[in-house]
Amino acid sequence: MSDKDDRFLERGIEDTLVTDFAQTHRKSYGDFLQLKTLLNLQKTFQNPAQPDEMLFIIIHQVSELWLKLMHHQLVEVRHFLQQDEFGPAMKNLDRVKAIQRQLISAWETLLTMTPADYMTFRQALGNSSGFQSYGYRQIEFILGNKDPATLKVHQHDPEVMEMLNHALTKPSLYDEVLFMLSRQGFDVPKDLLDRDFAQPYSGDPRVVKIWLQVFRDRSQYWDLYALAEKLMDVESLFQRWRFDHVTAVERVIGNQPGTGGSSGVSFLRKALDLRFFHDLYDLRTELMYADQE
Repeated sequence: MSDKDDRFLERGIEDTLVTDFAQTHRKSYGDFLQLKTLLNLQKTFQNPAQPDEMLFIIIHQVSELWLKLMHHQLVEVRHFLQQDEFGPAMKNLDRVKAIQRQLISAWETLLTMTPADYMTFRQALGNSSGFQSYGYRQIEFILGNKDPATLKVHQHDPEVMEMLNHALTKPSLYDEVLFMLSRQGFDVPKDLLDRDFAQPYSGDPRVVKIWLQVFRDRSQYWDLYALAEKLMDVESLFQRWRFDHVTAVERVIGNQPGTGGSSGVSFLRKALDLRFFHDLYDLRTELMYADQE
């Protein structure tokens, strides 16, 4: 055996590696990501600090970052739909789906925290609640769940209110799909294109007929067909995220009221009945009926 066992060889540092960051023009990894700021945002409120409080804070902060990225990508999708650029729109929808899977996986990590663990710091949350997440609200608005009543929890913050009101009044992702269908030559009713976008769109049988045409002639309208299915993927993953949220909360607090004043699990379950792309659900029923005729 050699003097130095190969199993314990060190990688060492290559001569070309940059190690001197004292020069002002050089930016390090920590500088680029602002790690001194980012990694010092995990302030615990219990004294002494409880280990699971740090877990709870980091899981939710990371989720907020994923929500921010997801909204950024959905804005990109909306832009590409406005330009009738199917390829980039669907590429970004694939990224949205990957982000959603990351959000879903967070519940698995959170559930390593038992109810007894949670009770050691629950009082530190005060009246804070995930329902107050404006990052989440932006996503619901761009996906079409326009509910002005949800803004009430943000009325204390003018900056957030301005941002969310702007998001509320802009066309949703599916509104842009309707505009796109019209530009593609389909007879989208004018009253659907010229409406108050702050109000939710709950589907229209006239648009379902358009989707029936697309799905019956997939070879001619393949891009539209593929886009519709990717939108349904996003909806399905969103519903899975909501469901896992409900089950995680029920496992940890049972049927106790939520910290933000809600009824807790029963309130969260109501979200499972919410839908974004109503026409694409109704289409499935119509397709089944058509096949039976």
